[in-house]
Amino acid sequence: EIRLSLVGSEMCIRDSAGAEYGMRACVWVLLVLFWAGNVFAKQDNLPSPAQAKVEVWTGWVSWVMDGDTVLVVRPGQQEPVKLRLDAVDAPETCQPGGAAARDAMMALALRKSVQVQLLGHDSYGRDIGRLSVNGVDLGAEMVRSGMAWAYRFRTGRGPYAALQRQAQKEKRGVFAGREEPMSPSLFRKFHGSCLAS
Repeated sequence: EIRLSLVGSEMCIRDSAGAEYGMRACVWVLLVLFWAGNVFAKQDNLPSPAQAKVEVWTGWVSWVMDGDTVLVVRPGQQEPVKLRLDAVDAPETCQPGGAAARDAMMALALRKSVQVQLLGHDSYGRDIGRLSVNGVDLGAEMVRSGMAWAYRFRTGRGPYAALQRQAQKEKRGVFAGREEPMSPSLFRKFHGSCLAS
């Protein structure tokens, strides 16, 4: 265990054995933390292996499961593919705002021709991708309208973070209430998936 502390007017580092290290060690620790933060921030912008093999196709949305998951029928197929929108996390259907998010996605996509950019698969076997209608990115639209959070697995940040900040500032969608809404990932930690109940 390493602790940063202020001793008199000088900052020092104290390890679990009680040894103290002066300002020089503090500067090194801060430089390492700064470097690590930049490395991880740059990794967030790098394409994942799944994104390197993008498959693009056109289909139509046969059903909207919730604000970030739809069923899309591929050309020449009868069975739909379950598609989870990349970079967004909409409220669970049993969560406050969940039904409104599902309804917003229905208005954007249900029974419409869509372009799918298939990026890969998640741990649940769902296809992960971007969805657009007439050139409009539906993930961006859900975040812009305050019906979903910008999200990137493991980092928590996604390409729509600025759109989310704007929706929060302008109190749109789930951000319209007096209290800060619970993010879907936190809701799942406390309550599980709506499908589990």
